[in-house]
Amino acid sequence: MTRAVIERDRLRLRRLGTDEFTPAEIDAIRTLLTAAFGDDEADLFSDEDWQHAIGGTHFVLEIDGVIVTHASVVEREIHVDGQPLRTGYVEAVATAPERHGAGFGSIVMGEVGDFVRERFELGMLGTGRHHFYERLGWVVWAGPAFVRTADGLRRSADEEGDLLVLRTPTTPPLDDHAPISCDWRPGDVW
Repeated sequence: MTRAVIERDRLRLRRLGTDEFTPAEIDAIRTLLTAAFGDDEADLFSDEDWQHAIGGTHFVLEIDGVIVTHASVVEREIHVDGQPLRTGYVEAVATAPERHGAGFGSIVMGEVGDFVRERFELGMLGTGRHHFYERLGWVVWAGPAFVRTADGLRRSADEEGDLLVLRTPTTPPLDDHAPISCDWRPGDVW
């Protein structure tokens, strides 16, 4: 699956499956994510967060062979008003703090958006940084959020307003104010 999406000057953007990384690359990505998310307990990048990011497709931007930006797309089934949608869920988006503002996150998320539009019915992510994603075509979901559990739907109101979607050519007509739900998982459910 390894594919160099962009190579120019000193930049290289690769698309890889989790199993294609070397142990050193995984360590570099984990170090990048830890630095980017910081040490505020509410924002720490945890082992559970990493588990959510693996198993899909990773986008890694390198400068002279050093990883500076990462994002991952994993497949999830998101329901909108009870309708299941095959969704490309974006996880673990980060740029090395010393590289912020250079456009590297935009390069990676542009490729992620193209990938999601080509392969999924919907794109989705959770973030408090709306402006960055909205300028790339992502839209804040206005409806109530729920988690599907063995005991039924459980409201996840704390996530409302921080869930963004990206429509694709195969997205059916959706009401942005309809209920949206995901399957329960350990750690951050969204």
